[in-house]
Amino acid sequence: MNRVWIGTSGWSYRHWRGVFYPKEVKPAGFLEYYTRHFDCAELNASFYRLPKKETVAGWVQRTPGYFRFAAKLHRLVTHQKKLHLVEEALAAYFSVMEALKPRLGPILIQLPPSLSFDAERVDRFLRLLTTDYGSYRYALEARHNSWMNEEALTLLKRYAISWTIAHSDRFPYLEAVTAPWVYLRFHGPGRLYASNYTDEMLAPFADRIARWAQQGHTVWAFFNNDVGGHAVRNALTLRRMVAARLGEACVPEEIQETD
Repeated sequence: MNRVWIGTSGWSYRHWRGVFYPKEVKPAGFLEYYTRHFDCAELNASFYRLPKKETVAGWVQRTPGYFRFAAKLHRLVTHQKKLHLVEEALAAYFSVMEALKPRLGPILIQLPPSLSFDAERVDRFLRLLTTDYGSYRYALEARHNSWMNEEALTLLKRYAISWTIAHSDRFPYLEAVTAPWVYLRFHGPGRLYASNYTDEMLAPFADRIARWAQQGHTVWAFFNNDVGGHAVRNALTLRRMVAARLGEACVPEEIQETD
């Protein structure tokens, strides 16, 4: 599925041992095992702390050429500085992540629930971002109800920033397409990060993803409900559903799926 990328938010979960990772696989080998089943992953690590350049180079070396990462922007930009006076923080982030660029999908700008929509601040930030780092793709996840308006969506369209369609029972939900790529995050239908999506819940999303792909959009979808290994199972299920609707193989030929 050249236009559809489906994976999980992170892969380094010790509680997936015996659920997804065989017990004999050590944490140092989690990424390599993950790539046998998925062709993309969302990087959580880059949100909590800026990775070392050698770590980024290691991610590239340890993954197949077809594998893609969606990297979260560092929380210094989003949660601490709240998109204001971020020139130095952005320069530090991109100086490290540049080595990952050939393998990058969108960079996720995840905002805190407390950050309300301020058109002037957002416009200033997005202008800086797309002017100085315009060769990257971006998706923005807002968690405050004030973002649920046409002015915010118009601003994202102006800078070709994808609105993140984020599903949960806690954060605002809005389906909107504001860029050539569509970005979805699944946080869990009940308990946040710890609840399972049934096939019946996933089927409508498979329909939408297939439709967006047929319309020419690239679609990125990541499951963040890691507790209990729900993310792995749900991602594999959604991928099979979308592949069936598109009439395509659900994984690249290079990936060898095992039971």
